Amino acid sequence: MDLIVDGLKIFAATGGRDFDPAKPSLVLIHGAGMDHTVWVLQTRWLAHHGMNVLALDLPGHGKSEGKAYAAIGDYADWMARFLDAAGLKQAALAGHSLGALIALETAARHPQRVTRLTLLGAATRMPVHPDMLASAQAGTVEVIDCMTSWSHARPHHFGTNKMPGMWLLGQVHHLIERSKPGVIFNGLTACNNYQGAPEAAAKVACPTLLILGDSDLMTPLKGGRELAGFIKDARCVVVPGSGHMLMSEAPDQTLEAMRGNL
Repeated sequence: MDLIVDGLKIFAATGGRDFDPAKPSLVLIHGAGMDHTVWVLQTRWLAHHGMNVLALDLPGHGKSEGKAYAAIGDYADWMARFLDAAGLKQAALAGHSLGALIALETAARHPQRVTRLTLLGAATRMPVHPDMLASAQAGTVEVIDCMTSWSHARPHHFGTNKMPGMWLLGQVHHLIERSKPGVIFNGLTACNNYQGAPEAAAKVACPTLLILGDSDLMTPLKGGRELAGFIKDARCVVVPGSGHMLMSEAPDQTLEAMRGNL
């Protein structure tokens, strides 16, 4: 479905069900250079089991118009306007990587709007190597190669998916390389520059779950557990054998964990 936010068309997938703001609602927020398709398995299941699901494309990403922001705070305030456009006074938020920081900051700035918070592949600090930022700014392929490789646990580099023919690394590589100019650089810059996670976490007032991969090279498990320590009564679920792309590397375990915070 398409929504209008700040005069621009924003796309959100509903998992094959008609959007119904009267149902309990969950908004899914993807990571840097990605789009709503990273949530496809979780979106469809949740939408067909009683949830009102909106897996959005952030501004400038996927099917959405506009320009990608380069600051987490700008995204967080945009999220409040997105909820307004969807007719939602409140919603649960689930975010992955960049999306996790956006969800965290949204819950801190707009606590009355967020009922539950699920953070996947998140950490207190999410620095980006200067060479990756330089490649992203120049629009060269090196940053895409790094993001693809480091986002997956080592076994998944050699084809361990249960679905025949599913090439996890190729899928992510093609997704990121379709990004519009500036999208990857702005997303990585937002992650690299964000230093407000401890302060935002201390303000979170809703039930919070962190889903973390024990083989995550992008946001190592130690950083995720550190972030959880700043959030009152936060819970952690650690997925064995998964890297950063939990939703596709371990879809069943990720969905089961997400269901526990809805």
